[in-house]
Amino acid sequence: MASNPPAPAAPFVPSQRQPDTFGYGGHRTDEGPFEEWNPTEESLSAARGRHRVAKQKGGGLARSSTVLGVGVIAAVGAGGMASANTGKPPVSISLPDLPSSVSSLLGEGSGHQATQTALSSVTTTTATDADSSSSDAGEALRSRIISQAAQQQNQLDTKASAKAVAAAEAKAEKAAAAKAADAKEKAETSAKQKAEQARLAELAKQYTLPVVSYTITGTFGQAGSMWSSGYHTGLDFAAPTGTLIKAVHGGTVTEAGWAGSYGYRTIITLDDGTELWFCHQSSIGVKVGQKVATGDVIGRVGATGNVTGPHLHLEVHPNGQATAIDPMTWLRGKGLNP
Repeated sequence: MASNPPAPAAPFVPSQRQPDTFGYGGHRTDEGPFEEWNPTEESLSAARGRHRVAKQKGGGLARSSTVLGVGVIAAVGAGGMASANTGKPPVSISLPDLPSSVSSLLGEGSGHQATQTALSSVTTTTATDADSSSSDAGEALRSRIISQAAQQQNQLDTKASAKAVAAAEAKAEKAAAAKAADAKEKAETSAKQKAEQARLAELAKQYTLPVVSYTITGTFGQAGSMWSSGYHTGLDFAAPTGTLIKAVHGGTVTEAGWAGSYGYRTIITLDDGTELWFCHQSSIGVKVGQKVATGDVIGRVGATGNVTGPHLHLEVHPNGQATAIDPMTWLRGKGLNP
């Protein structure tokens, strides 16, 4: 630290006091003269912390002014205003070594203008670097967000596509299964129909219609007062009198004769116990106990009993029961189509 050597003391001569004493009319004791205080290195207390006084080197006046200008500008930028009129002797402020760009700017000028140029350059460079760094960081963040969003969208698209494919496959499998089941059902139905047709064809060889040329004039279940039960209990084959009547199936003649409202009637009992009644005959051609085969002539069409014209009245009684069933259904079940 530099120090100023003490100045030689001047002798005090009261008669040499200056008549002008700070504008007052008379001499005041508090106006001096005073003994001059010249601080030395020993009379000053040691500086602490950041307020240490730096030593001045030769030729540092211009630099000290420049540095002082930097300090003033820095104080203003921080929101405060340093005052040079502090009434204290000026002190030099040291700064760390500046970058080459700042040094070059300082070399081009001096004083406050050079300081402003240097600070402006540093501020601009720092702001540019900060803006560039912030822009790069923002762009990187934006790119990462877009990439993550794209990945998530791709995952959702993949899942949706897989789900759609699975649904399409399931629908196709269901349709194929339904088609296969329908085809199987149709095949089974066709097979059953063919089997039934074959069975009926075989039965048709064993059964025959009772009259060859006829007209159906009455069906089973018709209501009317003409019948004692209140409804028609058989199937009527209208044909001219004398038309041949044939045995529908082979069996045994269990009745042959007059039967009141049925006229002349022949009953043939089949092997399964079913009774076939042939009524209103003009004549009977078989006897009780006689065995007949399918297609054998058993009588002729007539108009005996309770009738309105010549016809064959056929009834079917399963197991010989009194109640009759529909002869049309029974004949069709044997492969015949009246």
